[in-house]
Amino acid sequence: MDENNTVSRRKFVGGVAAAAGVLGLAPSRNLFAQTARMTPRDLEIARDTLDEYDAFAKISFNENPYGPPESVLKAMTKAFKYANRYGYPDGGITEAIAKLHGVSPDNILLSAGSGEMLDVIGTTFTQGNKKVIGVSPSYMQVYEHVTSVRAEAITLPLTADYRQPIPDLIKAAKQHYRDLGFIYLCNPNNPTGRIVTKGEVRELLDGIPADVPVLIDEAYHHFVDNSDYATSVPYMLEGRPVIVTRTFSKIAALAGMRLGYAIARKDIIAQMRPYSMGSISAVVKWGGVAALADTESQARVKKVTIDLRQQTIGYLKGLGYESIPSDTNFFMVHLKKPVVPVIEAFRKKGVLVGRPFPPLTEHLRVSIGNPDEMQRFQVAFKEIMGAGAVGAGNNGR
Repeated sequence: MDENNTVSRRKFVGGVAAAAGVLGLAPSRNLFAQTARMTPRDLEIARDTLDEYDAFAKISFNENPYGPPESVLKAMTKAFKYANRYGYPDGGITEAIAKLHGVSPDNILLSAGSGEMLDVIGTTFTQGNKKVIGVSPSYMQVYEHVTSVRAEAITLPLTADYRQPIPDLIKAAKQHYRDLGFIYLCNPNNPTGRIVTKGEVRELLDGIPADVPVLIDEAYHHFVDNSDYATSVPYMLEGRPVIVTRTFSKIAALAGMRLGYAIARKDIIAQMRPYSMGSISAVVKWGGVAALADTESQARVKKVTIDLRQQTIGYLKGLGYESIPSDTNFFMVHLKKPVVPVIEAFRKKGVLVGRPFPPLTEHLRVSIGNPDEMQRFQVAFKEIMGAGAVGAGNNGR
């Protein structure tokens, strides 16, 4: 492990702010869960009219472009009659989630999107200046929050093939055991789209001290179609200190409504609960129940997303640009040149693409939109990038 990867609060936040200089369209952190710091450029873009916003091809934040299905819209509309009540019926959302995973309602904690839950976990387990250990790049909000509460984040680099280095994580956990609050594993990883295999997850959990909490972020679980992958919920059922987080922001198309949850042992949920706001609307709770039941709609979204991802990756490969293998609703393509000017060039053509993810400064993250959006992306890509030299510079390091 390279101790130079230890992240201080000042150094980390400064790096995030520098990377966020051309974020496309980022009106607020609540609307776009993966934005970092607002810059003057962001504020300028935020003044765009609604018509201009609607005109963009929005393939920058890994959203479901199709919106909630009719079943979910009907449930949410019905729940508006509780808009004036505090103690409203919530549709049985906690019980529905518990039933889905074969756990007790006491094993579930709701949050306003999984982003809030990641903050709750960070606050809970880094009391007394405890550390979080994970990889970079990953979903950096975890490390940003931990450092903001005066704790410390230790990040390890990905392997040469953009995977999470499980042996290195085990080594780091043992080395920092006395000061370790929790380990963070994003699976599949954002922004690379790569999974941690089920064998690697077991290797990690068996290799670290048994009492170390492990946060396993499964935000993109629903898009995986890979026999080497499995959810980590069974490890919680074994009694291990594993915390699995999920969100309704992706496959369920409720990003703007904010609903997520954690699955963990009852004692761990009890530790986390005091730091949870619990500010989730009646409308989204009822929508969440309907979304869990509408598995047919989710299956359709998964299929079309995978098909469009593979088609787009194939198109870019034909132009000479390789992509990191992905099991999610996004992928990273290697541009063989700095990504920042390219992001701005796409915005000028009405296409919003992902922000920079250092140290992958030549890789562009592309979310899978609807067929029209992906066609617009392909046209813009060819106009901006042209045909690259096949096989040239694909290491991306």
